[in-house]
Amino acid sequence: MHVLILGGTTEARRLAQALTAGHPGWRVTSSLAGRVARPLLPEGEVRTGGFGGADGLARALRELQVDALIDATHPFAGTISFHAAQAAATAHVPLLALRRPGWVPAPDDDWHGVASLEEAARRLPALGRRAFLTVGRLGLSAFAGVDDVFCVVRSVDAPEPPLPPRSQVLLARGPFTLEGERGVLREYGIDVLVTKDSGGAATAPKLVAAREARIPVLVVRRPEVPTGVAVVGSVAEAVEWAGAWGAEPGTSSPSGTSGQA
Repeated sequence: MHVLILGGTTEARRLAQALTAGHPGWRVTSSLAGRVARPLLPEGEVRTGGFGGADGLARALRELQVDALIDATHPFAGTISFHAAQAAATAHVPLLALRRPGWVPAPDDDWHGVASLEEAARRLPALGRRAFLTVGRLGLSAFAGVDDVFCVVRSVDAPEPPLPPRSQVLLARGPFTLEGERGVLREYGIDVLVTKDSGGAATAPKLVAAREARIPVLVVRRPEVPTGVAVVGSVAEAVEWAGAWGAEPGTSSPSGTSGQA
């Protein structure tokens, strides 16, 4: 049984560890996009770099003799998810999407949902003058034209231009603590937070800090999972799904929620 994990997330690393430990005879390969300079490597085999679109991924599934494909990429890595759906259908390989649940606002939250980073950039000046941007370094170009808001930009690796014209970069990797997030808001006088609905606990403390400080939050809604792809929200469910595909012939095929995460 060969499982290919499209990874780069905490859930992907935990999944690789669980599959490697729980099924010693299986081959577990994690594929990383290579966008982070020093990624945290999962257990099992690791490959880095793209596949060359859906056709390239389909070829890789055949050449590597992959028995099951699990898309455990970031909830906002939309392109690879659609490539995975196309490639899995072409190569006749079962596909599962592992997506951490999205965040849910509390009664005291002042959230403003938007469909894209571009919409967030357009709405930002109306909500504050000192913004905390936690959208990842690859999405910062959407804010390059926002010249009337000072932006504190946080990312794992140094972002490349274009950046907001009035900005300061903080290099940091999560998980982040509530006290640390409170400190960032205080130190830089933040009056608006911008984030993607990434879900998970590693970066959630910023939302609590924003709630406590009573500042608005621009939340970019996550893209949908491709239609027809089974979706689970936990590593345990993904392990169960893979185990069913790796069972003896005659075992019924596993199922998950089809559609959105």
